[in-house]
Amino acid sequence: MNRVLIETEEKRTSEILVGRGVFSAIEEHADFIFTDTNVLALYGEKIAKKFPSAPVWAMPAGEKHKTEETLFRLLEKMKEAELRRGSTLVCVGGGVAGDLGGLAAALYMRGIACVQAPTTLLAQVDSSVGGKTAIDFRGIKNLIGIFSEPKKVYIDGDFLKTLPPREIRCGLGETVKHSALSEKLFTLLWDNRSRLGDLEFLSGLVCENIEIKANVVRRDAREGGERKCLNLGHTTAHAFELVDKKLSHGEYVLIGILYEAEIAKRTLRGADGEYLDRLKELAKIALGGLPDLPSAEEAVRSARFDKKNLSDDKVFLALPFKRGEYAFEELGYGEYLAMLKEIGERLW
Repeated sequence: MNRVLIETEEKRTSEILVGRGVFSAIEEHADFIFTDTNVLALYGEKIAKKFPSAPVWAMPAGEKHKTEETLFRLLEKMKEAELRRGSTLVCVGGGVAGDLGGLAAALYMRGIACVQAPTTLLAQVDSSVGGKTAIDFRGIKNLIGIFSEPKKVYIDGDFLKTLPPREIRCGLGETVKHSALSEKLFTLLWDNRSRLGDLEFLSGLVCENIEIKANVVRRDAREGGERKCLNLGHTTAHAFELVDKKLSHGEYVLIGILYEAEIAKRTLRGADGEYLDRLKELAKIALGGLPDLPSAEEAVRSARFDKKNLSDDKVFLALPFKRGEYAFEELGYGEYLAMLKEIGERLW
């Protein structure tokens, strides 16, 4: 078992435990289990065996249910279970359940303990770590949320055995993103690019992904500066995702990396073009093929609502630059639109 400890500048602590079978090693008493219908169908017996006395509620699976209606339904169920300030909510599932459950725990009685048990590759390498919780609202992704670190995160590789190929691609989106922030991870992925569909290989990289994110979160827990680098590829990813919603979040991140690596080549003086081409190649291998996307005009309209934007007339981007290096850039909406159009015509 591997252990990663995140202590932020505000002295908030979150412990991440990684290893096969760690779900069975959860020490905390669970007062309520929150999951989704897909996970409950696969692992209902496992959850019941581990937490025989805890009430369980499963939300409908899918991003489209990451809404205020589901949030308040969960809060209602927590109230019916008579949870108290000292209670613990355990979230078992992917990024949607983890985000929504973490927000519910932060809101209930102004905050109860939350334990995360992520079941997807994306949640294990990224979303379960770092304390971001949120729901989508009025068509804007993660518009309502709060930073609230889980007490513990138990990352059990055994959950990955039941993942369909699309969920593996989804996790690859965040893994390739992390590789743009770490020369070591980029080299591992590039040298093993023929194994990007190999779950044994990818599960072996979970700790490396967590360490990359943890090192950033320790220095900037509330996204006041450096943590914005973790949004690399995400400005364009979210822009298309908000309009389209046909793919998984991780697939849109891979598309965002393709666009933004090319934007970096065109806008950042001194950018390493050969490296950026290799980063794009990793994203292409992980994605497998380019789906039809909404128009650039539609994407730019949705990009105007991105939370990272610092001004009303510019879009904020965290761009890959050189191996292990990134840069922040702002583009006017007209310039951003022109680049999305031109790059989109020769993306694949």
